[in-house]
Amino acid sequence: MEAMHALTVSELPRLRAWEPWAAADQTLASAQSYAAFTAASYEQGASLPTVIMHGRDAVGSASLRLDRYAGIGELGFWIAAAHEGRGVVTRACEALIKEAHSEGLARIEIRTAVMNTRSRAVAERLGFLHEGTLRSALPLNPRRADVALYGLVLAVGDGAHHP
Repeated sequence: MEAMHALTVSELPRLRAWEPWAAADQTLASAQSYAAFTAASYEQGASLPTVIMHGRDAVGSASLRLDRYAGIGELGFWIAAAHEGRGVVTRACEALIKEAHSEGLARIEIRTAVMNTRSRAVAERLGFLHEGTLRSALPLNPRRADVALYGLVLAVGDGAHHP
């Protein structure tokens, strides 16, 4: 817990450019509260949270939020700057996608700021298709950012047309 909290705090200057949650104070108490919330969400089947490890060190986070009713998951991730460009995030996301498929999800989405070229590149490497732009959909103090919506269809069988 303390190591992940320290990593998060050290990465806040970068994370604040893309993640609304990073604007809030990141105290150890808030990290413990978030960990409890995340554990409860996992136990309820609403998320698959992970800590990205490199050897014995925590270097980031990846999670899949689940809407089991709709059969959709939303993939989110971040990585420490020192570990960017090594394929660590891609491998973590591949594991979550595999789990989503085994859970019977039909679709996974990635939503990221249009200007977040690194996250967009991860989505494209994973085979997600850019499906559109959600205008002014991401609150990043003091502004709002457009969001690139990426989708990966895992199961087709509803009779609809899918390109």
